[in-house]
Amino acid sequence: MATPPADRPAAWLDALADHVLAHGIAASSLRALARAAGTSDRMLLYYFSDKDAVLAAVLQHAATRMMALLGVVAPPQPLATAALRMRVLPMLRDPAVAPFMRLWLELAARGAAGDPLARRIGADIGRGFLTWIEMHSTGGDDRAAAARLLAEIEGTVLLDSLGMRDVVDQALG
Repeated sequence: MATPPADRPAAWLDALADHVLAHGIAASSLRALARAAGTSDRMLLYYFSDKDAVLAAVLQHAATRMMALLGVVAPPQPLATAALRMRVLPMLRDPAVAPFMRLWLELAARGAAGDPLARRIGADIGRGFLTWIEMHSTGGDDRAAAARLLAEIEGTVLLDSLGMRDVVDQALG
């Protein structure tokens, strides 16, 4: 049975996210995205107002998939921030998570270069991760502890990507 027209964009999101996770944002032209979804660039633009709208939906969908991966390490009850840190940090080096981390770094680099879409979507995704940490830690109203853990996670991803695994290992003990 064919996908109803109204459901097409949702049906395309996994294929589009797979493409962006494999090739990055820079290699995701409208035509390449359309090919990945098995449609035409004109059809994508029929359902999305422009390429930025496609990318925004795809990046949010990729973040949702990453949150599902985080669900695997989510504690059944909130943990002290240090204990949550020990659950989350090893996951960052999992090969299944690597494409998400590469995409996150590309999004951050684009945001640092002034790309408004990357800054907006990146901030939304980052705040979503911060909320996840807050929900799974016993810091209570101590948002600063959750923010420190997020900064530590991001620093770990950045330094690992630069080949400084030894520095990260030393810092993490």
